[in-house]
Amino acid sequence: MSRIPRRYAVHLHLSGGQSETVMFASLGAFQEWYGGVFTSSVPESLVNVPISELDGEYLVLRPSAVIAIRVEPKFNAMDDDDNEPA
Repeated sequence: MSRIPRRYAVHLHLSGGQSETVMFASLGAFQEWYGGVFTSSVPESLVNVPISELDGEYLVLRPSAVIAIRVEPKFNAMDDDDNEPA
């Protein structure tokens, strides 16, 4: 039986050394956001990154500041994230 991810953690690594993690409900939702908003924007303009599944909560950044993106499937329940070692 194959496992199906419950959501995807997208780790944005920024040029200043910071790292932000945002969640997407599906890989398709991430790809739609990335292709629609992130890659079509002017590199120095500000874009909204949805922080969580709550409406109206965003991280605002410049696409040129993102130097790497790592997409990690999450198989556990959302409540289990609080128990993961840091």
